[in-house]
Amino acid sequence: NIERAIKKGTGDLPGMKYEDYIYEGYGPGGVAILLSVMTDNKNRTVPEIRHLMSKFGGNLGEPGCVNWMFEKKGIIIVSKNNYNENELLETILELGADDFYSEGKNIFKIITKPELFGNVSKGLESMGIKIESGELTLEAKNKINISGNNAISLLKLLDLLEENEDIQKVYSNFEIDDEELNKISM
Repeated sequence: NIERAIKKGTGDLPGMKYEDYIYEGYGPGGVAILLSVMTDNKNRTVPEIRHLMSKFGGNLGEPGCVNWMFEKKGIIIVSKNNYNENELLETILELGADDFYSEGKNIFKIITKPELFGNVSKGLESMGIKIESGELTLEAKNKINISGNNAISLLKLLDLLEENEDIQKVYSNFEIDDEELNKISM
């Protein structure tokens, strides 16, 4: 059993085939949840996801029920430490980025169309601008503000979904005000 588990983990077990799936549903407060899953056993994974969703006030939906609420974007994170905001804004607009904003005290978040992600990244690097991270991801077109018990249940649900070994990425369209987040974390 141990040898088989090791071989399964390293991909050396013959007959093991991993497949990608997208699952969609709604969480507490009507929040859209989109899951990118890679599994070797869909018959095990789907009931696990369905159980977690229903346990925390959500439900698994039909394909396409929330996918339309998201759009593919490139996200590039740059540290604020060494760069002037106005100069960086001018640079990224010249490179073709769509949006730019300050997030927190330490970073700038640059948003691009997926097809321009590589050009913007390379352009920033060629100008000596250090990129902290970058990825192609799904961004919600519209956000839903949640609070109270819905916020508590949703955060628990998202944590458990992210801990599931078959779930690669969790996308959602929720916002929680800072005041509400402070109440929850107390």
